[in-house]
Amino acid sequence: MQSLRYVGKNLFLEKISLKNFLRKNKTPFYIYSENQIIYNFIKFKNIFKKTDPLICFAAKSNSNVQILKVLSKLGAGVDVVSGGELLKALKAGIKPKKIVFSGVGKTEEELKIAINKNILLINCESESEALLVNNIAKRLKKIVSIGFRLNPNIDAKTHKKISTGKAENKFGLSIKSFKFFLKRISSLKNVKLNALSVHIGSQILSETPFKKTLSVMQKLIIELKLNLNFVDLGGGFGIDYSGKDKTLNLTKYSKLVEKFAKKINCKIIFEPGRSIIGNTGILISKVQYIKRGNKKSFVILDAGMNDFMRPALYDAFHKIIPISKTSSRMTGVIEFVGPICESTCKFGVYKNYQKLNENDYIAITNVGAYGSSLSSNYNTRPLIAEILINRNKFRYIRKKQNLLKLINS
Repeated sequence: MQSLRYVGKNLFLEKISLKNFLRKNKTPFYIYSENQIIYNFIKFKNIFKKTDPLICFAAKSNSNVQILKVLSKLGAGVDVVSGGELLKALKAGIKPKKIVFSGVGKTEEELKIAINKNILLINCESESEALLVNNIAKRLKKIVSIGFRLNPNIDAKTHKKISTGKAENKFGLSIKSFKFFLKRISSLKNVKLNALSVHIGSQILSETPFKKTLSVMQKLIIELKLNLNFVDLGGGFGIDYSGKDKTLNLTKYSKLVEKFAKKINCKIIFEPGRSIIGNTGILISKVQYIKRGNKKSFVILDAGMNDFMRPALYDAFHKIIPISKTSSRMTGVIEFVGPICESTCKFGVYKNYQKLNENDYIAITNVGAYGSSLSSNYNTRPLIAEILINRNKFRYIRKKQNLLKLINS
């Protein structure tokens, strides 16, 4: 994250000293770099400029309306997976013809919203869904643009909980099922098959699974002589969480996509989320208590797994750094944990970490994606604030939830 750096012993995000910022702003909270978001989007767009894709930001990774507004101004579309995300995208100023609706369990109510708003594409994930879309469209006297999400049975070589392209996963239609149902699509008068879609997983660090996916898609489109307007290649582009991970070579992948696009003659859609927003945010938390045990010491933070779920859900690694550096060290093993009454409410284990005292502050890094969007009120804890920084200015883009309103809701 280019916007996050130490100046002397103190941590800065863009031009703001977080040590000074904490004097007036209570933890825990998410804080994002607006310029890092802009940089990441433009970099992604430039890598694929020869293909000129429609870049639909995956709202599930971070659906804050103010962040969607930043991306809207850059020309982004949005990939949504719920009616709520769809309405947020529209509120942020995203044009309907830049919105793609994905997800396996769209309700009739959600589909009605999407159809009435005339969005670009509904990616159907089953025969039943396509039939429901057709029936709703018939009642509304509309012709709806649909795609079919395919399951290519390709191992993305990622965490099993975020692998979505294998036969055992719930997502998409098998190639065999799609071929069978294709015969019926022409009889549906209120839908038009305009796209094929695929998304094989998340946090993918090798281009090999993507290469295999392109091969499957190309072969199918040519074999069936499909006349499509779009091919949605999804997202899943991994980032470096540890500072040591081998990241996906997007430039190399872009050349594969260029060749693919020329052969199938369709507009390409991408659905990046993590690669745009992941490294733009940090979660700042206060050291509430330090408890020394026989085998390790516990640094108990005021942020919990309800605020940031990824380590508990995926055993995900996020580097934890101090707001202010010191040369003194804590001996032995320390574990950063939160206050939630679950043993999985923990954020990382370190040896010989720098010395911390109660009331010190730390930052959990690279939390822009699947941080706030996965947060909850578990243990009846209010949702925490979100803050957006631009150089030396900041604004609250979500205020901390009021506890009394939460209790009385």
